[in-house]
Amino acid sequence: MIETKESPIGRIPANWPIKKLKELTTKIGSGATPRGGQAAYLPHRLNFALVRSQCVHDRYFDQASLSFISNEQAKALKGVQVREGDVFLNITGDGVTFSRCALVPKEALPAAVNQHVAIVRADPDQLHPSFLVSYLTHPLIKPYIEGFNAGGSRRAITKAHIESFEVPLPPIETQRWIGEFLQDFDDKIELNRRMNETLEEIARALFRDWFVDFGPTRRQIEGATDPAAIMGQAFPPEKATTLAPLFPAKLGDDGLPEGWASGSASDHIDFNPKEPLKKGTVSPYSDMASLPTSGTLISPPKLRDFKSGMRFRNGDALIARITPCLENGKAGFVDYLTDEAPVGWGSTEFFVLRSKPHVAPQFAYCLVRDPDFKKRAEQSMTGTSGRQRAQVDVLMSYELAFPDDTVHAEFAAITTPFFAKIKANGEENQTLADMRDLLLPRLMSGEIRLKDAEVMADE
Repeated sequence: MIETKESPIGRIPANWPIKKLKELTTKIGSGATPRGGQAAYLPHRLNFALVRSQCVHDRYFDQASLSFISNEQAKALKGVQVREGDVFLNITGDGVTFSRCALVPKEALPAAVNQHVAIVRADPDQLHPSFLVSYLTHPLIKPYIEGFNAGGSRRAITKAHIESFEVPLPPIETQRWIGEFLQDFDDKIELNRRMNETLEEIARALFRDWFVDFGPTRRQIEGATDPAAIMGQAFPPEKATTLAPLFPAKLGDDGLPEGWASGSASDHIDFNPKEPLKKGTVSPYSDMASLPTSGTLISPPKLRDFKSGMRFRNGDALIARITPCLENGKAGFVDYLTDEAPVGWGSTEFFVLRSKPHVAPQFAYCLVRDPDFKKRAEQSMTGTSGRQRAQVDVLMSYELAFPDDTVHAEFAAITTPFFAKIKANGEENQTLADMRDLLLPRLMSGEIRLKDAEVMADE
């Protein structure tokens, strides 16, 4: 039997040292925001990117959230420019963004970090970066990092705190193997995430083309006669032939496709629909932190006794109504409730939108993600600085076009399988993440070995 000892992640072989991160790194440091703040950022990348906390997720780096700075601004941040193999750690933030950790992707370079993100540069002779990321992002280590929090609800840790983190140290080859093995899980998760991103982009582009830009009608006005050209999408020929006749060939005097009517969003959608839920009933609860800033998938809910809050069912869309959550894009599609608990509840700081029976559930979600609708929500905000809220009556009166119900039915037929696949990929990603997090402590303790872990992963 292997002799073991305690570490922050559990039992480890007794002959593995536990060292402070300061001993295992060549650099730990955060940067600054260039003078002028966000107004000084470049609209497009010329050379250098600036890494902010919203870029850094656990085991995933969101390149779409990068900001761009000039060479002069980057020169002022020369001491915190990023190298390949660096690890990012968010050192400030709320309960969601704080302590998130990821490996720098090559595609993000050259880059520097701002004051909310620390660079942790591993000494390659002692510490493998992918192992360090696996360690710092593990659910058992998150409370350990939180224990160093020097702030309140707005968390913060210092360079000295990071330097004092204790890290159990397998041999470097074992570290490399553990890091790369667990990275395989991340690669599959990333593949599913990108697929979901693509499926949502198609659905949202279809929503915009049909219901906002009136693309099929405008293409006919421009001379398109072939069904595929009219629809402007990669539909099979037989599908395009079915869809094209549903769209008028010209616009009416009101600027809408001929025969379509104009109405308000409340004619298509129920805002904050009433749902019976008795006080004290244990029901799935979603808070603001569970809403993503992009994508449909809401984090798994918690079970809580219902007190008061917004209520919703599967197929509803949620959108934040308070600053800065609304501006940050917090929204989601409810798809996780069960027959046993068909009604969920959550924060009073988001709106619930439910498509009416003649409208696809996906329509409401695509609407809350539409930039024009979001802009209207932001313009409707009232209240004191930092606590402004969007006004539901303004969103209810948002103008929308009314096509024939057949158009809505076709939109539902096309997008429903997309959203079902997004849900399935999300569930698979949760399974993969759970397995990955289960394996690390067991690999560290010696409870399971490489071949056993590979068999478990395959199964």
